Amino acid sequence: MVFQVKKFWFVVFLLETCMASVQNIGRLKLGFQGAQMNWIDNDGMIIVSNNSNFAFGFNPTRDVTLFQLVVIHQGSSTIVWSANRANLIRNSDFFIFDTTGNAYLQSGGSTIWSTNTANKGVAAMELLDSGNLVLVGNDSSIIWQSFSNPTNTLLSSQEFKEGMKLVSNPNSNNLSYSLEIKNGDMILSAGYQPPQPYWAMGKDTRKIINQDGGNVISATLSANSWRFYDSSKVLLWQFLFPDNMNGNATWVAVLGNDGFITFSILQTGASNASPTKIPQDQCGSPAACDPYFICYGGNKCQCPSTLPSCNMGNVSFCNTAQNSVELVNAGDGLGYFALGFVPPSSTTDLNGCKAFCQGNCSCAAMFFDSSSGNCFLFDQIGSLQGSSNGPQYASYIKVLGSAGNGGNQGGGGGGGGGTNKTRSIIVIVIVISTVFVIIGLLSAGYCYYQKKNKKLPESPKQSSDEENFWENLTGMPVRFSYNDLQTATKNFSVKLGQGGFGSVYHGVLLDGTQLAVKKLEGIGQGKKEFRAEVSIIGSIHHLHLVRLKGFCAEGSHRLLVYEYMAYGSLDRWLFKKDKGEFMLDWETRYSIALGTAKGLAYLHEDCDVKIVHCDIKPENVLLDDHFHAKVSDFGLAKLMTREQSHVFTTLRGTRGYLAPEWITNYAISEKSDVYSYGMVLLEIIGGRKNYDPSESSGKSHFPTYAFKMLEEGKLKDILDASLKINEEDERVSTAIKVALWCIQDEMSLRPPMTKVVQMLEGIYPVPPPPPCQIGSRLYANFFNSMSQEGTGTGTGSSSGPSDCNSDAYLSAVRLSGPR
Repeated sequence: MVFQVKKFWFVVFLLETCMASVQNIGRLKLGFQGAQMNWIDNDGMIIVSNNSNFAFGFNPTRDVTLFQLVVIHQGSSTIVWSANRANLIRNSDFFIFDTTGNAYLQSGGSTIWSTNTANKGVAAMELLDSGNLVLVGNDSSIIWQSFSNPTNTLLSSQEFKEGMKLVSNPNSNNLSYSLEIKNGDMILSAGYQPPQPYWAMGKDTRKIINQDGGNVISATLSANSWRFYDSSKVLLWQFLFPDNMNGNATWVAVLGNDGFITFSILQTGASNASPTKIPQDQCGSPAACDPYFICYGGNKCQCPSTLPSCNMGNVSFCNTAQNSVELVNAGDGLGYFALGFVPPSSTTDLNGCKAFCQGNCSCAAMFFDSSSGNCFLFDQIGSLQGSSNGPQYASYIKVLGSAGNGGNQGGGGGGGGGTNKTRSIIVIVIVISTVFVIIGLLSAGYCYYQKKNKKLPESPKQSSDEENFWENLTGMPVRFSYNDLQTATKNFSVKLGQGGFGSVYHGVLLDGTQLAVKKLEGIGQGKKEFRAEVSIIGSIHHLHLVRLKGFCAEGSHRLLVYEYMAYGSLDRWLFKKDKGEFMLDWETRYSIALGTAKGLAYLHEDCDVKIVHCDIKPENVLLDDHFHAKVSDFGLAKLMTREQSHVFTTLRGTRGYLAPEWITNYAISEKSDVYSYGMVLLEIIGGRKNYDPSESSGKSHFPTYAFKMLEEGKLKDILDASLKINEEDERVSTAIKVALWCIQDEMSLRPPMTKVVQMLEGIYPVPPPPPCQIGSRLYANFFNSMSQEGTGTGTGSSSGPSDCNSDAYLSAVRLSGPR
């Protein structure tokens, strides 16, 4: 009997295994689960289109032990879509199409890709004859499709719309390229920081104009042309391929890792490539040559003779002494691919342009157009262009100079050489002796410390518990190894910024995805706190919150991996030293203010646990490449249960944005974030810091001045003078009144962030705020006293107003200490 039962289950298992490897034609039902090892007899392909041209399944990479989930053209073996370029899987990892209608990839117990279509009415998965992988409902409506989520390839009839992005695989220098439709045009950009555009269809002379005017919203490959349409589907432009090709064939456009878009016909055996390329110029791609090399016709690359070397690597001039950095003239008549597509950094003369670059440690190269006075600064550069037909630019490259690199290499002559030699020997002996003494003292101190603070090593049980916790954590971001992040950041070589809890570095994954990696240092929090932070913050997804994409918890290493924000922090664009530089217009500022408010409202009201950010300031509002605002840096966040309305906590945050309750040691709540947001909103409106000692005494403390101007009806005096605004735009008055409501001293008077959003959107009316309060005067006086101390013209005791609490004032002064 036992033998019969075993035999029965063996037969069932055998049937299931055999059924699992039967290829699906055109359609896959709900409730599927399979790994590459189950489909090896079908070359890993799970679904084949009805016309057999396309297949969906597992495809091996160069490392034959790793796989991608792809849609592939079977005749030419061309991959036209991939689910997991960034996270390759092994042959035992599962693709699952569950009964809720969600399709996803699992690797090591973690979900690395998903269509996020659970409980949205999905009835089946279909692979269409066009190569489009779709999830359809019972009424055959498309709920999700690969055509709306392209990778680096576009197919015939695939509509490429505004908001989508094509991203190439990274090249040997870890640089990737992107194609998108924005500002009414199709733009190619190199993935530098920030992105550098190098081609636009609007500037390509090969296009055929069907109708002047109009903004491009979508583009489609049709027969042997690329067609561009406006929002009403009116054909604006056409970009034709050679007419002798088969116009009825399936065309494919691929953004390669060399930065060029190529066109070809998919057919059995191989793809029939068109000679047409985008851009047309061989030197028009950022990687036509290696960085700093000059590209000449015929793909000839040459390093400028004036440079000591073109192999400079990732040099950070921000960590280098100013006197050891110099600008070197790269030569006359050179061009650079991005110059026709980016706005100038400033308008000045040649010396002014050089001074701007020297004064900006992020500047790696500068270009100056003498005819217009336009000065262009770049943080990173690709290859240069020789024999430019456009404006003649003066080109300068920043290099490390000889200052500080040693003494005279040529010798002195006469008797001085012997004296210098003797002095050098004496110096070397002194230095070596000093080093040995320091090492001895440090060793003795370390041994003493170890004796006094001897701790048992972490037990295997504790280590095992830690691993079990992370492995059993579901729905979390990707867990990276320390080596993965070390490789992605090139050993943490490109620093984006420094925060209170560590440094943030730029990183790039193998698929070209850019990251911001925060290396936590001296955070003073244990395993439980770090677990809680990753568990709660990692599950938060909102359009206006910087997303936590992953983390590392390995040994003593604690790192957080965030999405990369191309345009950096708001303060970079708001507080420009040179008023001639690019400034944010009113529409963009209002959008940033509203987006920031929505992000905070989500933290306060829509999370399972109420989150008080505690450090809202322009530096923590990041901007993507469309200037969409996202709130970042939850390192100071205070988690509160729904039952808590106020909590006591240690002093945290940034001076100038702290609510009065922080300084007076009262309990804080989400209304403390509202106060900080109000300060940021005022700075967005005024384009200046909330305290500026260079202004007159009446204007130096901006909130006090804003209250006064509102009372006098002079709203225009509060606005940034550089802004051009329609006087009938009611949002100006709305924004000012909302900001002044938010910075009320009395916590109960401040509106919740949900109400702030409603007021900014015009849904809820904004009544006039109460007048300036004592706390505002306290802040104003505190900043004035700081200014006086800095110039030696006053003392702390003489600057306090008679109606301010002296203890509160002293608390404010203590904020200048390290946090």
